[in-house]
Amino acid sequence: MLLIAGLVLSACGLPRSGPTEGEIRASSVENGGDVYIVDVTNEIAAATARSQALGFSREFLSAGAVSVDRINKGDVLAITVWENVDNGIFAVNGSKVTPLEGIQVDQLGNIFVPYAGTIRASGRTPEELRVKLTEILSAQTPDPQIEVRREAGNGATVSILGGVGVQGIFPIEATTKRLTGMLAAAGGTSLDPKVVKITVRRGNKSGSIWMQDLFDNPVNDIPLRAGDQIILERDERYFVALGTTSQRRVQFETKNPSVIEALASLGGLRSFTSNPKGIFIFRIEPPEIANRVLGRTDITTPQKFAYVVDLTQESGIFIAQNFLIRNEDTLYTTEAPYVAWRNILNVVIGSLNTFSALDNALTTAAGVFE
Repeated sequence: MLLIAGLVLSACGLPRSGPTEGEIRASSVENGGDVYIVDVTNEIAAATARSQALGFSREFLSAGAVSVDRINKGDVLAITVWENVDNGIFAVNGSKVTPLEGIQVDQLGNIFVPYAGTIRASGRTPEELRVKLTEILSAQTPDPQIEVRREAGNGATVSILGGVGVQGIFPIEATTKRLTGMLAAAGGTSLDPKVVKITVRRGNKSGSIWMQDLFDNPVNDIPLRAGDQIILERDERYFVALGTTSQRRVQFETKNPSVIEALASLGGLRSFTSNPKGIFIFRIEPPEIANRVLGRTDITTPQKFAYVVDLTQESGIFIAQNFLIRNEDTLYTTEAPYVAWRNILNVVIGSLNTFSALDNALTTAAGVFE
């Protein structure tokens, strides 16, 4: 009996996946520790709710769509002139048709056209510029016919980087003047849309949104501006899983994962080791949420919290669906209480078998010597 008692005591130091539910609760503020242990209810899930949504600012949302008909600085124009005389001012080898291609609008918004001089182009439509050129050139060649075509240039493009089908620089056209149209022109995303973050940089300002929110709410389909940068990247938020589940760092698979979704991504609880009454979520809460959860108003610094989810209680699974995992949370599943006793029993039985085998060997040896 003394031997068995000694084995039981020594078995308390056996390797295990982490602290027990009781050991964690013993570290609560009520017991002199520095962690608030809170059992999760629907009310607690609501109190800890914290928007994890992204969104564009009003400045991005209220910007009107650009007119793709207006000429911008940096655009490239193609101008064709038809003259009614054989020896016109643009005539070459008797040709009455003269193409003037690759005319770029400078940073002042002007272009230079032979015999017309420097003309303001930026802000005008191709038709308005055609009328202006016709008016100027009519004084030098009788009844000229002029065509002005606006081609994509540096002043009317956006750049797209990251997880898209084709990265590069794309012109703002009638079909690509909004975000969804431009993403479609780039071949869509090469990542899982559920975890894609879209960032639009405009000058010294930027805005971000989850791709799913772009699909769900058309108001987020913002108009683009020349020079915008669009970046698509995977959601880098994560939580850490410890305990009886798969122990690893897990990236978010949805924009607002719940405890149930987090457990499912780990393969669920393990039937023979996990304690469904002791699922802990460790995080540091800001003062405003700490006060809300604890029903206080005097907390002014971040506080350590351990939220406990009990899947066996009434509506436990629904509560776990409502409680959201946040970035850098630690999800810890404790061992079922019987696991420790099973390990102790295995040690005791294994030790007794060892002693029994040793006793049999000694007995056999004594018989040989007799």
